[in-house]
Amino acid sequence: MIGTVFRSEDVPAEDRFDFWRELLGRTRSPTDISSAHAADFWAEHRLLELGPVTVGAIACLPTRYLRGPRQVRQSDPEAYHLTLLLDGGLTLDHADRRDIFGPGDLHLADSSQPFDLWQPHASAVVKGVGVDFPKALLPLPPHRVRELLGRGLPAQDGIGALLADFLTGLERQADTLRPSDAPRLGTVVLDLVTALFAQLLEAEAALEPEARQRTTAEQIRAFIHRNLHDPELTPRTIAAAHYISVSYLHRIFQQQTQGETVAAWIRSQRLEAARRDLADPAQRTTPIHAIAARRGLPRASDFTRAFRAEYGLSPREYRLRTATERE
Repeated sequence: MIGTVFRSEDVPAEDRFDFWRELLGRTRSPTDISSAHAADFWAEHRLLELGPVTVGAIACLPTRYLRGPRQVRQSDPEAYHLTLLLDGGLTLDHADRRDIFGPGDLHLADSSQPFDLWQPHASAVVKGVGVDFPKALLPLPPHRVRELLGRGLPAQDGIGALLADFLTGLERQADTLRPSDAPRLGTVVLDLVTALFAQLLEAEAALEPEARQRTTAEQIRAFIHRNLHDPELTPRTIAAAHYISVSYLHRIFQQQTQGETVAAWIRSQRLEAARRDLADPAQRTTPIHAIAARRGLPRASDFTRAFRAEYGLSPREYRLRTATERE
């Protein structure tokens, strides 16, 4: 037999959730773990230590795992965490993406970046298999691996299916395996992960240049929308976040937006978001300057001038007009 097994029923009810958090803290990056079911928690966990690779089969009630920037700064094990979801659902915010995962999906997280992982269904048990391994063991460029973070990776066929079958088979056969098998099994897991990632990245690299540019432009626009609140959102920070040069950013952006510059598009999106907020009756008592600041436009005079130039009315006049039209 290899690995250790935890069952919540083996621990007094009042200690179960604290024990669970401590158990995960031994193998995961420092993370805030919370659950609406903490008072009556249920979970099962089999942990397999396969040399430097750790595989954990988990079933538990809905739980949230939040790793913020402060925790990243305080402690970073420089590790990747790959999850194969077997049952239930998960939502992941990570690497400027939000994605929803269901049974049969794989997703990858990087301990060097914040993440927020939670289960959207309040009472459904989630089951999955997680793989943790040092980033240094993955023989692929980190800037390329970043393209795979926080998004669904295929596990229904090909190498993804081989990896999924191997991970679930490890958990089923753990009682028949010997400790001396562990390092060799860890090598197999890492080889399959590497093969899958390399195949996915090669397939993306094989895209026609125009298709690749469209994909990059879509990613950039999504990144901008998620960060409109940040007044420091500039072409330089956007290019750095996508590992491209500023000149390449400007080139592909103008090609995909009929010549509009990055800065002009950011400004128009901020103004449009502020316009929607001003027309929203639920926000009628929110100060105009607060709406502008929330959309990345902290200077009230600049916001008023730009809004009038775009819509022909000041923000106050626009709010009053839309309120009158609703009456």
